[in-house]
Formats: sequence, C-alpha cells, structure tokens
Amino acid sequence: MLRDMFKKTYTLIDTKYKSSSKPDEPNIPQGLWRKCNKCGQPVYVEDVKNNYYICPKCNGYFRVHAYRRIEMVIDDGTFEEWDKEMEFSNPLNFPGYEKKVEAVKEKSKLNEAIVIGKGEINGQKTVIGVCDARFLMSSMGHNVGEKITNAVERATKEKLPVIIFACSGGARMQEGIVSLMQMAKTSAALKKHHEAGQLFISVLTDPTTGGVTASFAMLGDIILAEPNALIGFAGPRVIQQTIGQKLPEGFQRSEFLLKHGFVDKIVEREDLKDTLYAILKLHSAETHKIPDLETVCGNIPQESVEKHHKKQDACGKTPWDTVLLSRKSDRPVATDYIDMIFDDFMEFHGDRYFGDDGAIVGGIATFHGIPVTVIGQQKGKNTKDNIKCNFGMPSPDGYRKALRLMKQAETFKRPVICFVDTPGAFCGLEAEERGQGEAIARNLFEMASLTVPVLSVVIGEGGSGGALAMAVANQVWMLENAIYSILSPEGFASILWKDSKRADEAAKVMKITAKDLLDMGLIEKVIPETEPACHDNLDVLCSYLTEGMKEFLKEYSEMSGEEIANQRYERFRRM
Repeated sequence: MLRDMFKKTYTLIDTKYKSSSKPDEPNIPQGLWRKCNKCGQPVYVEDVKNNYYICPKCNGYFRVHAYRRIEMVIDDGTFEEWDKEMEFSNPLNFPGYEKKVEAVKEKSKLNEAIVIGKGEINGQKTVIGVCDARFLMSSMGHNVGEKITNAVERATKEKLPVIIFACSGGARMQEGIVSLMQMAKTSAALKKHHEAGQLFISVLTDPTTGGVTASFAMLGDIILAEPNALIGFAGPRVIQQTIGQKLPEGFQRSEFLLKHGFVDKIVEREDLKDTLYAILKLHSAETHKIPDLETVCGNIPQESVEKHHKKQDACGKTPWDTVLLSRKSDRPVATDYIDMIFDDFMEFHGDRYFGDDGAIVGGIATFHGIPVTVIGQQKGKNTKDNIKCNFGMPSPDGYRKALRLMKQAETFKRPVICFVDTPGAFCGLEAEERGQGEAIARNLFEMASLTVPVLSVVIGEGGSGGALAMAVANQVWMLENAIYSILSPEGFASILWKDSKRADEAAKVMKITAKDLLDMGLIEKVIPETEPACHDNLDVLCSYLTEGMKEFLKEYSEMSGEEIANQRYERFRRM
C-alpha cells in the first residue's frame, strides 16, 4: 500500500532527491526510489534489486557494484578476497591525485577499482575479478594491473580458471605511461595462463572501453557480454568528432560486437551464473576423464554396408541419384545431428576478426560425459534460414571461426567432431576481399598438427576445398547418400566437356559417392541409409553415429597428442 501511494503521489527527479521542498508535503524516504538512467522513469529500488538490478520498466541494465556482483554469481560463504588493501601509487607525482583517490575510497568503501578473489560457482572453484565503476570509472592504473596480474599468476599456479567482469573508462590518465604498461602486464600473465591450459572467461559489461578493451577484456578463451553494453576501444563521442559522421544505431553495443565476431555469447544477467557454471563444468579436470564407453549395438560392420551397397546397385541407383539425395531440402542439417547426439551444447560465435558466419555453427558440448568441441557447416531448412546460412557456403569468417574453436579445443584437450555439408566455399566478391583462399589454406595447415582427435562426418554435400577445410581429420566418415568431390558435377562437366547438362555422366566418372571413396581408401566408414536421410529416421542415423563415435574416442583416448597428429599426417601421406 505504501508503495502504491508513493507511485501515485510522487515523481522522483533523480537519485539525489531526498524530500519535498514544501513544508506541507511529506518526506520521501531516502533510497526508496531511483530514476532509471535508460528510460528516465522512477523505479522502486526493491523491485530493481529483486530483478538482478534490471529496470522493470525498460529492461535497462544498472551497473552493479563489485561486491553485489560477487553475491550474484559466487556461492554464499565461499568468496575469499585477495589483495584487498594495496599501498597507494602515484608514479607521476600527479598533483591532487592522492587526494582524489582518498575521496573515492571514502565514498565507495573500496581500496581500488577492482575486487579480486577466489570462490565457487555451484561448487566449481574459480578466481574472479570484478571492476567497479564507482572508483574513478574503473580506470586501470598500476594497482588494478597488479591485482589482476597477481590473481592470474596465482590461478595459473593453483590450476584454477579465471573470470573477470570488465567495466572501465580505460587507462588512468593520472598515471600516464605506467597505466599503459598495465595493458602489456596483464596480457602477458594471461598468455602464461593460456599456455598452461587454464581457462579465462571475460565478461564484458557496460561500459568496457579504452585500454581495458585493448588488453585483458578481449583476451578471453570465451568472451561473454551483457545485453546492450557499450564496448569499444575509442568512445563513440571521440569517434564521431574524429570522423565527423553520425554513428549508426547500436554501434559499439554488445549486439554489434556479436555480429562482427568479437563476442561468443550475449547472456542475460539472470542466466549468467548458470552459464558460467556450465562453462566451468565443461572445463573441469573431472569431466576430462574418459569414462568407460560401453557400446550398445557395436561398430557398424563394413561388410554389411557393402552388401547394402550391392543391393542398392541392383536397384539401379546411380551416382547422380546420390547427388540429388545429398541435396534434398528435407535432409537433416548439422544442428539436427548436434541436438540429438550431444548434451549441453553451448554455441559460440565469431572469428575474432570480422564477423559471425551463419554457415558455420560451433561450440562445446558433452558426449556421454566427455567434453567435445562440435562444429558443423549449416544449411537452412527454409528460405529465411538459407539466407542466414548463405545456403551452407562458408565465408572466410566461418572458416576462421571453425579454426578458432579447434585451437581452443586443443588448448583444453577436447576431441573435435565436424559435420561437413556444403556445396562449396562462398565465392563472392567480399569473400575474396577477406581472403577466402588464405582462410581455407590456414585451416589445412593448422588442422594437420592438432594434438587432439578430429572426426569429420560428411552428412550431405562435401564440396571441394570448402569441405576439406573441415575434414583434415584422423578419420572421415560419410553418410551413404552423401557426396564428396573436387567440385559439383555440373561444374566438372562444364569445365571439361563445355556442357553442364552432362552432370549425370560427370557424377559417375568423378567417383564421388561414399562407396567409391571407401573403395579408394579415402574415407574410413560409411553410415548406411536404409532409407534416404530425413527427420523420420534421424534417430536411427544418430544411433549409428553414436556407437561409431564411442569406438573412435576409445581408440584415440589411448594415444598421445603427438601420436594423434602423426596418425593424421600419415593418413594423408598415403593418399
């Protein structure tokens, strides 16, 4: 009732408003209301607190104080703060700096602009750092850099993951070049942490700008962001003044960075703890122990596959028939197999250079308790999906995203499972401008020496180098009605015979079916399709794949990283 009375009677002008200036009006209790800095509407403070510090009227995010953030994500009673008190540093003897810092300390009750320590998220141990904008806009000076570096070094030694919630206006001007050096110092510590195979999750909040963006904030193995957070190197006002142009709507916001390939995932604040827990669990030492993978129906006997092929040949199915089946619009796509075979799949986005290609979907998941990296070339199921996925034709950004995820898998010793399904790499003007050939070549180069097992499954079309860039694997399997070729039969006929209408004839001489490639020793396994692959028999196909994957992971779990890479090299060396 009291709350309703205040809503009807008063409008709060700003958070400093304490009472009416007129003597005949009652006082409003201080702190009961505040104004949303997004929509400008008065909001009841208790509602905001109960809503993860999100405006209940416009869903705008309030900035969260460091200790409150820790309360929101760290289990009660588990947080142990590190380096709480640090001696003041004024390397330039900047006039008035010490007095300013003392005033901020008094007001914020903080010693510095970041709170660092160790805690647990649903029982998963982690080191955590949270920037606090109340302390000189969380600018990075010597002490901030020192706290982060100390924490990362200790985490590396104790084999703990690191999570840092970034929020900053950039470098601390009063410390000049010393502040700049913190960018290199924190980055160097994170490099050692990475080389030790330890996880770093960066969470970008509003705002993350300047030297923080150009150092630790953008170096996460996994980069998460809160919705609509301002993220950028130069502030929007500086950019606008420099180039003399109005910036587009949404420029430098989380969604902009996701689209342009720099953020793995945007996470709503209420989902953040669960998301962090899922990531930590997938990277914990316990989950990397290979369980006893019991097979249900065993591996697929290739003799039975060959009998099935002979039966199909007797029915008169031609290679061109297989081409048409591989392209059918109702054929399951990569995400259909991912959803059915794997658990806990979490998709990651972006190549960290330019964009997020919808033709490549990838992320981390579990396969019968084993953490794996899963990557697929994705076709759409309707016109809208196909446009989003560019009809399954990856751009350079897609191949770079795939490679980024593979290298991440190598760091954390996760097997890689690839689903290949593309008519070929995209050959548009923009693809050439961004280096399509280099991107494919780089994948071939780097995949050759990966020290984790790689399995590639051709589920539909395997077109040219665009497919090979996802198939430099220890083993390559094909669904029975998939194809794998140097280019399309139409292209082959057009180039060699100057007549694309001879595509059916080309399909036969090209030897592009699963049976042909198995006979030639270019693939290891054929997954039978007693009926052409569709959603009605997807569960049968996935059961074959699941049993085969169990055997694959069992075999390669007994090999060292060097042995895995050598086996892959020798596989191609024989061809």
